[in-house]
Amino acid sequence: MTEKLAILGGPKSVLSDPGDIFTWPIITDEIEAAVLRVLRDGTMSGLDVTREFEAGFAAWHQMTYALGHNTGTAALQGAMYGVGVGRGDEIICPSITYWASCMPVYALGGTVVFADIDPDSLCIDPNDIEHRITERTKAIVVVHYVAMPADMDAIMAIANRHNIKVIEDVSHAHGALYKGRMTGTIGHAAAFSLMSGKSFACGEAGMLLTNDREIHERAIAFGHYARHGELTFADLESGAGLPWGGHKYRMHQLSAAVGLEQLKLYPDQMAEIDQAMRYFWELLDDVPGIAPHQPPPDSGTTMGGWYAATGHYRSEQLGGLSVARFAAAVVDEGSKCFPGCNRALHLHPVFNDTDIYRQGRPTRIANLPDGVDIRQPAGSLPVSEGIQARVFRLPWFRRYRPKLIEEHAAAYRKVAESYADLLSDDTETADDGRWGLTAAPRRERG
Repeated sequence: MTEKLAILGGPKSVLSDPGDIFTWPIITDEIEAAVLRVLRDGTMSGLDVTREFEAGFAAWHQMTYALGHNTGTAALQGAMYGVGVGRGDEIICPSITYWASCMPVYALGGTVVFADIDPDSLCIDPNDIEHRITERTKAIVVVHYVAMPADMDAIMAIANRHNIKVIEDVSHAHGALYKGRMTGTIGHAAAFSLMSGKSFACGEAGMLLTNDREIHERAIAFGHYARHGELTFADLESGAGLPWGGHKYRMHQLSAAVGLEQLKLYPDQMAEIDQAMRYFWELLDDVPGIAPHQPPPDSGTTMGGWYAATGHYRSEQLGGLSVARFAAAVVDEGSKCFPGCNRALHLHPVFNDTDIYRQGRPTRIANLPDGVDIRQPAGSLPVSEGIQARVFRLPWFRRYRPKLIEEHAAAYRKVAESYADLLSDDTETADDGRWGLTAAPRRERG
């Protein structure tokens, strides 16, 4: 017989001290020494360590060009400029993602058309892309959301038919594989956030990858004035010396030093995270109401470092119990569970009403032809708008500690199997998510 739920006065399921199982990133003596070398050499704003990190990052992905940026946001904008996005152009992007996947397009004079997500992968739905392509579409931004690789075969087929570029946002999927190919190596360009909350963590940093020399050089011209000596295209050389975007996107060499050491450490760390997360879900294989967000085994597709580990919630299997009430009960058991994911961007005022640059009309449509309005009201992307009730964040184990993982799995099992005890006072309502995933959630009980 299942014990009484902790939220109703029973004992907690998780009793062990978590120790360092959730601590991230793991700072080693080698990382500290690498950072100190940069500090003592006085080369924080130099390029030598960054170039070495770029070379290592490119080699890891078997790509030709890597360009370090100070943030993933900057790398995404560099990729957009690199593929030629400019005034009046459109990109297509999923509505469920972090704002940086699309907002940098505004500063280029472009705009975004949102596509819905697939309810299983939580990535952009290939079936919702093609009808959104117009003569103004320049690129598709594909987000490998919460570490799940998107359906790149289908997306690349669409892009190739219409001669448009694909930018992979790999900020959630460092080291993940799509059918045996590394994420970030399939589209025309890829951008990575490497900030401290990500699975491959360097501090505040970003990386742009591409095999296209012109994309690489355009990104240099846009925000890396100190590297204009690397430009070889005549139209870029003619304007060398000043950053075309008016931005200074150089990677800080303290972050580059950390990144160089992480290249050595991350493959083994990634393997341990994968072992821990898969074990957690194996323990819950027969539990109703919850399902893992992970690819099938032996598919050649992997989750990398499992950034923002997520589960699917099936309230219909638990008598209609809300995900918010379920999560609150799991937290009271001593585990971690946060309802929802990123908010649907297409509903935010900045994509509907905000006139950022004082152009006299909303920035979303300010540079489009008169009479063209691509704004997408409530009801236009039903999966994105309803996903908050269908997913939850779960413990993101950074180490394989079976006993502790078993306690957390027991918390989830206990709540799911005792769901009927929670129905009578289920007054919880799921909020509409969070704009970011790295920051601590607004509410955590227990």
